[in-house]
Amino acid sequence: MLSGWRGGRAAARGLIAVLSVIVLVCTGYAWSSINNLESDITRLGGLALGGADDGATDILLVGTDSRTDAKGNPLSAQELRWLRSGDDISTNTDTILLIRVPNDGSSATAISIPRDSYVDVPGIGMSKINAAYGTTREGVRRKAVEAGQSEAQAEREGTQAGREALIDTVANLTGVHVDHYAEVGLLGFVLLTNAVGGVDVCLKNPVNEPFSGAHFPAGRQTLNGPQALSFVRQRHDLPRGDLDRITRQQAYMASLTQKILSAGTLTDPTKLNQLQAAVSRSVVIDDDWDVLTFAEQLKDLSGGRVKFATIPIVDDHGWSDDGQQSVVTVDPAKVRAYTSSLLDPSRNTGRPEYTVDVNNAGTVDGLAKNVSGILTAKGYQAGKLLSDPGNERDSVIFAKSADDPGARLLAKDLGGLTVAADPTLGDHELRAVLTNTYSGPGSVSDIGGGSGGDDSGGSAGGGTATPAPSSAITAGSDGPMCVN
Repeated sequence: MLSGWRGGRAAARGLIAVLSVIVLVCTGYAWSSINNLESDITRLGGLALGGADDGATDILLVGTDSRTDAKGNPLSAQELRWLRSGDDISTNTDTILLIRVPNDGSSATAISIPRDSYVDVPGIGMSKINAAYGTTREGVRRKAVEAGQSEAQAEREGTQAGREALIDTVANLTGVHVDHYAEVGLLGFVLLTNAVGGVDVCLKNPVNEPFSGAHFPAGRQTLNGPQALSFVRQRHDLPRGDLDRITRQQAYMASLTQKILSAGTLTDPTKLNQLQAAVSRSVVIDDDWDVLTFAEQLKDLSGGRVKFATIPIVDDHGWSDDGQQSVVTVDPAKVRAYTSSLLDPSRNTGRPEYTVDVNNAGTVDGLAKNVSGILTAKGYQAGKLLSDPGNERDSVIFAKSADDPGARLLAKDLGGLTVAADPTLGDHELRAVLTNTYSGPGSVSDIGGGSGGDDSGGSAGGGTATPAPSSAITAGSDGPMCVN
């Protein structure tokens, strides 16, 4: 099956990049087997996708907890045991990722949207974003049954309506037209992880949480498929609940992407075949997606250019309008500005001229590291990471002059901070001091560090500092980032 695969390795690498950017939509396999997989992936029709060319391909990836595979076949008893590890068998993963890939294939950014984000859902009103799919689906299904349609037909209509509602909701929230849609079952986490021989993760603290089945020591470790599923599903007993779970998912996806792009996978026909089988069983994509052409576009994409981020939030302990539900409050205007500035290279004008030190003056672990990574993705030069409480009550941007245009741009990028003068700074040197009042981009993702996760200590004037990473979370690091 894989004879001749070496000759098409460059194109195969592009396909690997596609499917590893989307992580569970993507896989690596040989050039000689690409057409086999292309014809074997389950397709969806009838979705209202695409819009005016905005210079990028935008993909909505949705993770579901379906107890059937992508072909509609029931999972085996063993596979069901994998999915039901622990007692929390009814919890949906509800992973929602918006992935933007510029037309030149130079990078890919996957933006997580918390499932409890409180947004306007078409036909429902203000609700948690994960209700867009489920609530719409059930409402349409029920009406179809009442109208005399068969259960099977009603189920198909409900599912289609749920997908369309989620696509519209994400587009309205982010201001990005969704070009392609991909849906992945939880089984994909298990199969892809096993196919590459396990995925490396790192935990700051030991975990013993029965609902998800997550039982892990602290430190770096390699997880098999069922363990990886428990790792990405846990939300109980985490400092920030679902937000920490999102960070785990991002860390896992970065590590899996790195593993898929590694030579050990690319040169192993057995792993390539297993990855192909995993995608075939767990992935559904829209029927207008020319995967082969898209793969060729990404053939030179490296792991370090695959970035993972989270939308900015206003309050991760907010309440619904009726006061009955705990929700994640978001500001659509800020989300749209964030997705645009993070993903549109044309908006980097002026930013590369400035080096930004980031000082975590509050108590949010990993804040400076995360914000510095986001700023680097926007085009700024990475400066030092600092951890000095200082005397500032509110977050502030320091520059040699309070009128510095780069400082004003940085203040805007971080949500509208105040700019103040610090004569000790040089030209094109900026320092962002972030206190516990900071709620701009990067305020909710505690990504940690390669082995510890804390921001480095010391003051801006003479403390010890470590260089910032190239982005918040990427698939190009030397090892997994430690997370809660």
